[in-house]
Amino acid sequence: MKSTALATTAIFFIIAALSAKGQGTFVYDQQSAIEGSGGEGAPVIQSNPPIGQSFTPVLDSVGFIRLWLYDNTQNNGLGATVRVDLHSGSITGPILASSSPIFMPDSFGRGSNAYVNFLFSTPASVTPGATYFFAPVVQSGDLWHIIDDPNYNYPGGTAIGGGQPVPPFDLWFREGIVVAEPSGVSLILLGIGIFVWRQRRCRKS
Repeated sequence: MKSTALATTAIFFIIAALSAKGQGTFVYDQQSAIEGSGGEGAPVIQSNPPIGQSFTPVLDSVGFIRLWLYDNTQNNGLGATVRVDLHSGSITGPILASSSPIFMPDSFGRGSNAYVNFLFSTPASVTPGATYFFAPVVQSGDLWHIIDDPNYNYPGGTAIGGGQPVPPFDLWFREGIVVAEPSGVSLILLGIGIFVWRQRRCRKS
C-alpha cells in the first residue's frame, strides 16, 4: 500500500515537471533593437509579400522569433492569426521551420507595444555565421502591421519587402533559443529521490 502511494507521489512530481516544459528562459542571439526602442515604420504584412528580415545567427539553432505587431483597423471585430516561417538561402528559399500560429484579437497592439514570441516546436538547426531569413505570414484575419525602422542599424541583415532588400530598414525583431527552466529537472530528481528513499526504508522495516 505504501509503495503504491509513494509511486503515485513520484509520478505526480514527474508529470508536474514535464507539464512545465513550455516554460523557460529566452536567450537572445540576434536582435535589431530592444523593447521600448520605438519604430518609425509600420508596413502592412499582406501588402508587401514576401516581407521579412535577413539575419546572421551566432548560435546553432533558432527556437523563437519575437516581433512587434499591431492591428491595422480597430474595433471591427477582426483579429488575425499569424505564423513565422524560417527560410534558408533567400526570403523565398526552403522553409526550415514554421512557428506555431498565434491568434491576436481585434485592436491588438493599439495603445501599447505589442511584442509576440513565435515559437518553433522543434528548434531549427542553423549554421552559425550563415545568413537566414524569416517571414511573418498572416494566415487569416485583418490587415496586420509589423514595425520597422531605418535607425536600428542591425549589422547582420536587412528588412525585406516585396521580396527585395530595403536598406537601411530593419524589422524590429529578436531571435534566439528557449532554455528549459531547471525547476523541471529538479522536480523529476526530487520525485525519484523521494520514491527510492522511501522504498528502501519500507524494505528495512
